[in-house]
Amino acid sequence: MPSTPRWPRRVVISVAFTLTLLAAPVPAGAHPYGYPQTVTIAADATRPEVVRLTWKAGGVDELTVLGVRLGLLPQDRVLLDGAISFQASDATVLASSASFATYLLQQMTVTSDGHACAGTVDTPSDLAGSGVDVDYLCAGPIGAARIEVRMLSDLDPAYQTVATGPWGQRQVYGPGRYAHDWALGDAPSASDAGVADHGRATSWKVAGSVGPLLLIAAVVTLLRRQVRRRRVARARPSS
Repeated sequence: MPSTPRWPRRVVISVAFTLTLLAAPVPAGAHPYGYPQTVTIAADATRPEVVRLTWKAGGVDELTVLGVRLGLLPQDRVLLDGAISFQASDATVLASSASFATYLLQQMTVTSDGHACAGTVDTPSDLAGSGVDVDYLCAGPIGAARIEVRMLSDLDPAYQTVATGPWGQRQVYGPGRYAHDWALGDAPSASDAGVADHGRATSWKVAGSVGPLLLIAAVVTLLRRQVRRRRVARARPSS
C-alpha cells in the first residue's frame, strides 16, 4: 500500500503564508498577530445605573507591548526583529499602575442618555488570566448605552476587540467601528430590544470575518513559536 507523501516543511510554511496574505483584509504586515482581545459587557443586578466592562488581552505579549508604550517597562523588551520579551511580572507591573487605569478609561467609554458615565477601575488580581473590570456609573438606570472601545488601537489601528453582552449581543470593534449601542437593564424597552436584535444580527455578519482571522492567527502563532524555538536552540552552547 503506497505511503502518504509528506509535504516538505518549507512548502507548508509557504502555503500558510500565502493563505494569510490572501485572507487578511489589510496588509499582513499591518495586522497584529495573535488571538483578538475581548470585552465582556454586563449590567449590575443590584445597581441598575452601573455597567461593567471586563477587558482581557489576546496574549500576554500585548501586555508587555502596552507596558512599554506607557513607559512602565524598558524599551528593550521589544526586540529589533519584533519579538516580545515577556516576563511574568509584566502583568503585575501593569495592573498596579495608575497610568494603566487612566489608559483604560480613555480607550473604553460609556454614554447613557447622552451623558458620559464615570468609570472606576478595579485593580486586577490576575490581569493576564482573567482581565480587568471597569465599572461605569451613569446618571440613572441604564436602558441602553453607547460603548466605545479603542483598546490598543494606538499601538496598531488593525487591532480588533470581540465584545459580548446581554441576550447574546455581540460586536467586533475595530477600524471604522469603535462605537456600538448596547441594550442593558432587566426590562429593555421596544427600542432597546431592537438594539439587541441588531446586535445579534451584527454578530452573524462579523463572524465571517473573525473566524478566518482566528484561524490565520493560530497558524501564524504556531509558525512564530517554531521560529523562536529554533533561535533558542541555536543560541544554546553545544555540550
